[in-house]
Amino acid sequence: MRTSQNIKMHACRLVPTLLLLVCHSASAQAIHEYTVTVDYALSRLFVEARFNGSVDTVSARSKSAGKYLLDVRGCEQSRAIRMRNRRMMLPQGGITCLNYTVDLARAAGEYRSNKGLAEGNAVVSPSMWLWRPEVNSSSALNIHFRLPENVRVSTPWQKTAANSFYLGKSPESSNARVVFGNFHYEEIEVSGARLKVAILNSIEPVNRLKIRDWLRAAATDVTLAYGRFPNPSPQVLVVPVGNSRSDSAVPFGRVIRDGGETVELFVNQTMPLQALLDDWTATHEFSHLMLPYVGRKHRWMSEGFAQYYQNVLLARAGSQDTLRSWQKLYEGFERGRRSRPELSPNEAAEGQIRTGLMKVYWSGAAIALMADVRLREESGGTESLDLVLGRLQECCLPSSTVWTGMELFSKLDTLTATPVFMSLYRRYANTAGFPDVSEVFERLGLAVDGGRVRIRRHAELREIRQAITEIDPETASWRQQLAAVPEL
Repeated sequence: MRTSQNIKMHACRLVPTLLLLVCHSASAQAIHEYTVTVDYALSRLFVEARFNGSVDTVSARSKSAGKYLLDVRGCEQSRAIRMRNRRMMLPQGGITCLNYTVDLARAAGEYRSNKGLAEGNAVVSPSMWLWRPEVNSSSALNIHFRLPENVRVSTPWQKTAANSFYLGKSPESSNARVVFGNFHYEEIEVSGARLKVAILNSIEPVNRLKIRDWLRAAATDVTLAYGRFPNPSPQVLVVPVGNSRSDSAVPFGRVIRDGGETVELFVNQTMPLQALLDDWTATHEFSHLMLPYVGRKHRWMSEGFAQYYQNVLLARAGSQDTLRSWQKLYEGFERGRRSRPELSPNEAAEGQIRTGLMKVYWSGAAIALMADVRLREESGGTESLDLVLGRLQECCLPSSTVWTGMELFSKLDTLTATPVFMSLYRRYANTAGFPDVSEVFERLGLAVDGGRVRIRRHAELREIRQAITEIDPETASWRQQLAAVPEL
């Protein structure tokens, strides 16, 4: 049987890029070993946790987790461990091994979309079933799943071997997703990454191929920022929704940072491929991964940068023409300007005011544009927002911590010889109203008449405008070829 240290070093050899920081401090980490057995009916989880030394407390993240526990006892004890106020009453002196059983079928009911899944599939958050000591910079978990035949598992955690994963410290923006069942799984390669894609329902092969092409296209869009995808191995969950009430090809998407990074996308798989390629949702969500998780008070940064990049990148990929991208940015800025003008971006984000959402989403996009233009202008074209974010990815992503907005902007300023971010923060973050981009538009040669944007041929910063949305011919040609293939 391998020791914790041997398993850890084996993980380092398998995925050195993903676990570089973890492996560097492997000798200092306490690694707890978990074996999770799933029954054939996907109704029970049987968990054995062998701790690295004695622990006096274990907990689950969800307040509901206790009601799904069916049995808990120490590995060497016959007496069941009692619960009090959702807390396991461990024996005095702690415990080194724990066995417990979870009602998987009931716990999966917490995920509302399970109702629409095909039989034999279940999505359940680890917050409902993973009882653990604290995971921090000095402790982590190795989790091995024992699965029935024809059952797969998808997690956001770093894979170390077949059905084995490493779970270290991470932000907890929302509850992670672990999927069990006979769902379709494949890995999609793009520059710098291998996307771990799980399609949660049984759908026709032609629709699976369509979804694969669309995901590869959207992920490739994001590589047009600095040449590679920002996360080397994200979990991508695709939830087919068929003919939903929405007329959108991708009605909903979001990023979850919990034990890793997950992009969850609800997709109308009956739509033609062109409709999927024209939709901005996946490009927006993938763009979020270019920044670390920023706390809610400054979420206008993460949402705004994603808004900026979804339009810039779709222009570079040839998915929408340059004028349309600038028009959509202008319209977004106008929505942000009209949204709660008495609030600053920080106030709008921290207050969680629904009527201030457009300020949250678009004030950050305006500041991203300002930063990009200033970097390019003041450096003579040797710097850009693309390059700075590429350096951020090299040094700091994926990140295991929650960042404040000031930490993020301060860090970005250290990654360029042309610091602009903190000056923009001081100017706009706590200032009521909306960042005024009219001068930037004017200098870029973007004239607005009656709400319609026109591109002027002669402008002071014409070359910068062209560089921001310059089409990548190879990507644009490939997208055109995809769209031209007749669907079966």
